[in-house]
Parts: sequence; structure tokens; C-alpha cells
Amino acid sequence: MANAKQTQPLLPAYLLVGEDALKREAVLKRLTVRCAQLGDLSFNSDDLDGATASGEAIVASCNTVPFASDIRMVVVKNAGKLRVADAEKVVAYLKSPSPTTVLAMDAEKLAKNTKLYKAFAAVGKDAVIDCAPPKRKDLPAKVRAMAMNHGATITPGAANALVDLVGEDTVRLDGELKKIALAHRGTEPIGENEVLSMVARTSEVKPWEFDGAFMARDLKRAMLLLSRMPSVSPHALLPRCVNCLRELMATQAVMGRGGAAAVAAALKKQEWQVKSYPQYARRFTPEELRHAVQTSCEAERRMKSGADAMGAFVEWLTQTLGR
Repeated sequence: MANAKQTQPLLPAYLLVGEDALKREAVLKRLTVRCAQLGDLSFNSDDLDGATASGEAIVASCNTVPFASDIRMVVVKNAGKLRVADAEKVVAYLKSPSPTTVLAMDAEKLAKNTKLYKAFAAVGKDAVIDCAPPKRKDLPAKVRAMAMNHGATITPGAANALVDLVGEDTVRLDGELKKIALAHRGTEPIGENEVLSMVARTSEVKPWEFDGAFMARDLKRAMLLLSRMPSVSPHALLPRCVNCLRELMATQAVMGRGGAAAVAAALKKQEWQVKSYPQYARRFTPEELRHAVQTSCEAERRMKSGADAMGAFVEWLTQTLGR
């Protein structure tokens, strides 16, 4: 059965907005196929770049009468880079768009409070297509689905390894999957060792991933993540760790009064942000948390005294998370 949105009449304008470049590319491809079914795009399509195109040029292209066809398609990439004056021209055009043109503007970022975003939203409820990237926790499942597009399957462990190595850019993930699938032999799913042997690390661990390992008192993972953060200074990590310790101390103080809800209220955070805090807090005694905060002062003095800063941080980290 066809997707309901694909059977609806085409709108005169669409905004594809979000940091998931692979999704924007897929949506644009589907939109192009639909337009091609309604007319000959060979002589009736224009591709423009918002970083260089003028508003007048975009509007003129949209207002051009199709040649031997019922429809034209105008694609504007980098729409978020349009200058304000040029965007104003497009906003004015969208108040009465050409009925024989489909305008598709592609933007990695475009704030919802801009006139251009609001103008597209006014075209119709389906005119703005959200291409926000999936959350980190959902990426392995997406990778497994993406692998099927390349005629392969991939194990959950391998999908996690690929995300860990490549990062959250879906275009790069898809590119690596294509490469692995071409080299893969046999009918078994792509395994973790296959991913590790073929894919070079290109992503750097985010500091909040390290925070999670620290609060979970997982020294092995914390050290692994630390090795994958070459651009992050230990001078920046130590205060983050101390803040984590203080949040765990606060969690221990209130978690008997209502679980995650009480913790969220005490820390002025959303409940989903602290759902694991009670579990983490139980892995330390109150004395261990206080001692770790006290010894962080000595670690900071050593780091600022000219000693090996990373060495001093790692020593403190090992003492704090060790059992």
C-alpha cells in the first residue's frame, strides 16, 4: 500500500530541514520521483545554492512556465545560508506560489521563528519536513535498517561498534555500511570484528558520554572513553567530574523522598535526565563521594603546578572509581 502522503496532491513548496543529511537526501529523492511522474524534468528543473543564489533568481526560476510539461521543480540547497534580503523575496513568493512549480528548499538548520520557516509552514501542514537526526540511543537500530538497503544484515554489536567508530552522521554511517556490504561474503550478518577491521575511528567521544561512565563507576569504560577524547583537556574534565559527584551527593540526600522525581526537582532537571541517578548513587557510599570531592582539590593543584596534568587526572580518576 502506498504511503498516504505520497498519494496526496503535491504542495507548491517544501522545506526539508534538519541535521540528518541522509534523510534530507532520501526525502528529496522521493519528491523528485513524484514530480517526474507528473512531468518531464529534463528541461524543467533548476538546482540552486542558497549560499550564492539571489532571492530574485530563485523566484524567477519558480515563476518560469514549464516547457512541454505540467510541472517544474526548483531545488535550493543550503537554504539556511540565504541572506535575509534574499529570504524575504522567497517569503513574498510563498504568499502566492506558482501552481506549476514545486519548490524544495533544503536546510541543515533553520530556526522556527524565522520568516522563511513560518512562510513554508503556512503553505500546508506537510510543507515542512522534519529531518532531525535520530537520538544516539536509536542509531544502532537505524544502522541495522540502513544495512538492508545495501542487501546485508548486521548484528546489534556490530551496529553499536559502527556508531562508536563513525559517530552520528548518518551519511557517513551509510557510506561505511555500503563499503562493508560490498566486501562482505556469505549469508551471515556483518559481525563486530568485520566492522572493527574495516572502519577507522573518525568520531570523538562526547564529554557527556564520559560523564555517564564516571557516574556509573565504570572505570574500564571511563578509561576507554578518555582515550578517545584527544581534544578534551583534563583541566575541563575534572570540574565536570566534581559536578557529577555533587549531583550524586544530592541524589543520595533526596532519593528516599520520591525517586527520580525528587532528584529532578532537587537538581532542577527533567526527570528523564536523572532517571539513572538513583542507580548510580547506590554505587558510592556518602563517604566515598565526599572523599573524592576533597581529593579533587589536590589533583587540581597538581595539574596546575606544571606536573603531568593528564597523569594527575588519571590517578585521581582511578582512585575515585576503583573499588
